[in-house]
Amino acid sequence: MKWDAWGDPELAKPLSDDIKGLLAAALGVSGGDGERLTADQVVLTPSRLAKEDAEALAAAVGAEWLSTADADRLPRAGGKSTPDLLRRRSRDAQDAPDAVLLPGTEEEIAAVLALCAERRIAVVPFGGGTSVVGGVDPERGPFTAVLSLDLRRFDRLHELDEVSGEAVLGAGVTGPRAEELLGERGWELGHFPQSFRYATIGGFAATRSSGQDSAGHGRFDDMVSGLRVVTPAGTLDLGRAPASAAGPDLRELFLGSEGVLGIITAVRLRVHRKPESTVYGAWSFPDFATGAAALRAVEQQGTGPTVIRLSDEAETAINLAMTDKIGGTTVTGGCLAVTLFEGAAEHTVFRDEATAAVLAAAGGTPLGPDPATAWEHGRFNAPYLRDALLDAGALCETLETATGWANLPVLKAAVTEALQSALRESGTESLVMCHISHVYPTGASLYFTVVAAQRGDALAQWAGAKRAACDAIMANGGTITHHHAVGADHRPWLEQEIGELGVRILRAVKETVDPAGILNPGKLIP
Repeated sequence: MKWDAWGDPELAKPLSDDIKGLLAAALGVSGGDGERLTADQVVLTPSRLAKEDAEALAAAVGAEWLSTADADRLPRAGGKSTPDLLRRRSRDAQDAPDAVLLPGTEEEIAAVLALCAERRIAVVPFGGGTSVVGGVDPERGPFTAVLSLDLRRFDRLHELDEVSGEAVLGAGVTGPRAEELLGERGWELGHFPQSFRYATIGGFAATRSSGQDSAGHGRFDDMVSGLRVVTPAGTLDLGRAPASAAGPDLRELFLGSEGVLGIITAVRLRVHRKPESTVYGAWSFPDFATGAAALRAVEQQGTGPTVIRLSDEAETAINLAMTDKIGGTTVTGGCLAVTLFEGAAEHTVFRDEATAAVLAAAGGTPLGPDPATAWEHGRFNAPYLRDALLDAGALCETLETATGWANLPVLKAAVTEALQSALRESGTESLVMCHISHVYPTGASLYFTVVAAQRGDALAQWAGAKRAACDAIMANGGTITHHHAVGADHRPWLEQEIGELGVRILRAVKETVDPAGILNPGKLIP
């Protein structure tokens, strides 16, 4: 990925004049200077890795797999949140890992962790670098230096059990590469988060990722049947059967552990045959409450969509402002929902018809397949729009949460009001959009997108808005994160969610597997 923006620069698109005019009229976005630094203009803090430590680490993995060059340190200086990208535009000296290390075996990782524990060097596991919550920030904490431990060499399909429907993939395999490796043999994983093109299998597991096909395939943690994890205290091979009563499931300690407890090297996953058929659908609802009730009815009746999503009035209106048609279908307002069904041909048609009956009975108007196919075509491209908005002088960021169906309207209203009030205090009106991205029988996630004019210190401006939103989430029955993970950004609120005893349990596990505390300091555990 580009070091100071999302993804492939060839896919980036500037804002149209119409959208710039809309931003100016509605939010007072006056336009930015559009200036971005070139990589050679960025000033990084000098590497603090001592020569003797570098030599010992090079001996452990091979000199060609260790680098202290700025060209290698810069792309691993953080993730891809709006604050990350704003910092990349600064002319001030920027923190970066003191070295980048690319081990190729579990034995090399174990040797590196032993050296780092002995020499007081922090280690930040790095996959695709797509974190939007500070999860890969190179924090030194009390340590002499910090390494970025890149897992890209763990890039194999180790095993495909076509009888059991399981595959073992290396932690460094990216989403597209996983689909390619499995697809060569007629299988797929079917995990498609927005970070799909760049994020890795290990990252999906370490953050409890949730893909856009979660209604059909489940979250990533639902797919995991086994893990291999290297910790400073030893290596774990977890999960040996589809289900077990052999005590608490230790896999759960490492799913969502964000590199704080160990380094995931391989994941055994449930996979399925590539679908024979895909059926698309789209629906319009008069308002968000009606649409949410319709999605709840679908999920609780179990009609089986692979994807089902609902945009609120604001998000639907912005999509309409960008084009008078969505996928060739005229939409006049309200709230847009999309559905997708995959599987055997007869089964997809049956599930589509069953779902359509529920949605129609709940007040939906069918729009045909075009809006859903248009959504699928562009579903990984939203972060490019965020980059263009930053260039234009707008502040744009996302956040997410989840709650029960009964509490959904309360939480949505509270978070929207918190964001708008905080940004108004910073001197700007804002547009807050929301959609339901994942559904469960008992509740759903809410995914918010916020756009406002940059005013003064944009980092401080967003920090105030995010703090207000997180406080509102905690005060109104939501989880601090549904799928973005905790990282550094949500860490201050974790104790409110799991309690003081919960934090003590996490700290006890941390002390057991990482007694020197070298793994990803400053993340997850308060």
